[in-house]
Amino acid sequence: MSLLPLIGIVVVFWLLVILPASRRQKATRQMQAALSAGDEVVLTSGIFGTVSELADGYVLVELAPGVEVKVARSAIGAIAPDETPDETPDEELETQPSDATDAPENDSEER
Repeated sequence: MSLLPLIGIVVVFWLLVILPASRRQKATRQMQAALSAGDEVVLTSGIFGTVSELADGYVLVELAPGVEVKVARSAIGAIAPDETPDETPDEELETQPSDATDAPENDSEER
């Protein structure tokens, strides 16, 4: 009976920590195995690029036109989403009023 709480703690630890981590590792390995040329990827360092060539242990990733780096397949962190964020054109930013004119005056003299 005294081992029951210890066994319960081990089971909870396995369910909350080890099982999700192993699922993430399996999903990452499957994603890295399913890479193909032309996929836009994010490296584990946060660099975005496009897969240009695949080999057994490494991948050639094009960072910019004419700039390719050779990285380990395990350095591929994720496949980048296809959607691009809506960017605000520079013209709209220039036409917005600045907040500096709306700032209240310093009321430190009243205190």
